[in-house]
Amino acid sequence: MLAVDLHGDTVKAKNGAMVAYDGQMAFKKLTGGGEGVRGMVTRRLTGEQMVMMEVKGQGTCFFADRASEINLVQLHGDKLYVESSNLLCTDGALRTGTSFTGLRGAAQGNGLFTTTVEGTGQAAIMSDGPAVVLRVAPGLPLQVDPGAYVAHQGNLQQNFQSGINFRTIIGEGGGEAFQIRFEGDGLVYVQPSERNTIGGDV
Repeated sequence: MLAVDLHGDTVKAKNGAMVAYDGQMAFKKLTGGGEGVRGMVTRRLTGEQMVMMEVKGQGTCFFADRASEINLVQLHGDKLYVESSNLLCTDGALRTGTSFTGLRGAAQGNGLFTTTVEGTGQAAIMSDGPAVVLRVAPGLPLQVDPGAYVAHQGNLQQNFQSGINFRTIIGEGGGEAFQIRFEGDGLVYVQPSERNTIGGDV
């Protein structure tokens, strides 16, 4: 559970994630994840589902979703890429958007687009179990199972790789048919469990 102290300022949170509050709070559902009509249309066209609400007031508001672990990510004018189902809330000044993921999103069962959070402030992301933050450095690429991927930030390039071969087809493969390869300089957040994917075990 995340406790957010508000002093007349605002936060944006996953719709329905408020579990308790004290003080005076106002809640407003945001169209298109807070991106206006353009954001709503983009999300409907891309299949990236995210419904958020704006919370404003004086007091403390508590957020949670299915007892998921919560990780705070500090942004300093950079961009965070996160699956919409893993985004709990953000500072009100942070901007949300969509980004093309290609086959990575299809392997996760999440469509071809993912959510972006950009600006200066904090974002709270969720994971199924305590997330591990893995560093990617130049010359030291990282391979991640799509079902365990939560988010990433920094100057990273990602490539979707297929491990399907003859052994996989006849059932003698290792069960990890797809991976995401990250290269560059940045951080990748990985959870200790896997979503259902199009090519791997759960």
